[in-house]
Amino acid sequence: MRQFRIPSFLQDVFGEKQSVPSVLTILLFGGILTAALYYRFPEMVSDLPMWRSVLALLLIFDVFAGVIANFTASTSNFYAARKKNRIVFLAIHVHIVLIALLLHTNIVYSLGVWAYTIIGAFIVNALIGKRVQLFVAGLLVSVGFGVMPMLPGITPYMLIVGLLFLMKVLFSFAVDHYGKYRT
Repeated sequence: MRQFRIPSFLQDVFGEKQSVPSVLTILLFGGILTAALYYRFPEMVSDLPMWRSVLALLLIFDVFAGVIANFTASTSNFYAARKKNRIVFLAIHVHIVLIALLLHTNIVYSLGVWAYTIIGAFIVNALIGKRVQLFVAGLLVSVGFGVMPMLPGITPYMLIVGLLFLMKVLFSFAVDHYGKYRT
């Protein structure tokens, strides 16, 4: 598939080169799922000022689109070659907490999901180049996927955002999907 060079200000999202179908898939997945979430759960923003609603939906879009973007070879390889950028990316991912604050949902759950995800991502990141990395990432994601739905009173829309946040950061991003394993 023919690729085009990504402008430098977007390389943290898409990597250095990306195909048009990949970019469209990323944007469509993020946009359609965000729209579907809003359509299914309009109450999540119904009593909020417009700026809070828009900001929350943009952050949700970023989580959803990022899940797919981080699975592309271009984005994965971009961060594999820039270990410092990878650490910064992990450190700034507080989306789930900001979304919970913007939507006035349970902040304790979002802090728990955030802490578990970031700690797990740093563990997985430390295993780059080792054969066990994928197994550990899969285990940590499975634990999160198994426990999160059991949180009492979690809203369905925050459950969806939380699960995809976990997938985006801990598995889609922290795993070097296209690198070579050492032993």
